[in-house]
Amino acid sequence: MNSSTTAWPPVLAASLLALTLPHSAYGHAPLVAPAPAKCLKSQKDSRGRSSVDGTEIAWEDETKYDDARAHAVRAWSTRDLNKIKFPKDDASRVADLEWSDVNKNTGRWKDVGAGWTPFPGTDSIRMNDAYLGAGKRFGTRAKRRLVGAHELGHALGFCHKSASWYPTLMAPNVHDAPADGKPTRRDRANYQALWRTS
Repeated sequence: MNSSTTAWPPVLAASLLALTLPHSAYGHAPLVAPAPAKCLKSQKDSRGRSSVDGTEIAWEDETKYDDARAHAVRAWSTRDLNKIKFPKDDASRVADLEWSDVNKNTGRWKDVGAGWTPFPGTDSIRMNDAYLGAGKRFGTRAKRRLVGAHELGHALGFCHKSASWYPTLMAPNVHDAPADGKPTRRDRANYQALWRTS
């Protein structure tokens, strides 16, 4: 049937018109996907600067801070944070991210609890025993979890945000990030902006 010669019923015609008009035409703001969030040092959140392979980060575990790793995966997998999966590396996939340990307190590791490093092959999150070990500066379960979740945020493509802008797990300093080590409402919005389907 050729629609050009067919009259649409009035209710159907009105419904189709409403679906094709921008929201602002009938009193609402248009639905526009937000741009990736701005970060410190004039950066932006970036899919290209992440450990994500397709829709997952397959990981392998060589860290004694397994509780922090498990917390980080849970923190970035709850409720609406479901676009990226975190399967354990196995024979059917290549690891995208390795969790391991380091024990350094000089150079780039001075006052650093952990660090995410992108590599041409498998990226890494290194948990720093010099600060995360028992009795050390960040040597509590809560701080280890916070540090692990922050670094997994980097692996997801999120860069540092200023805590003066809004509460965020991606604040560069441990004392500025949420004590529960979980993404804040704004972190969740940033996740949706970066990993929305296009």
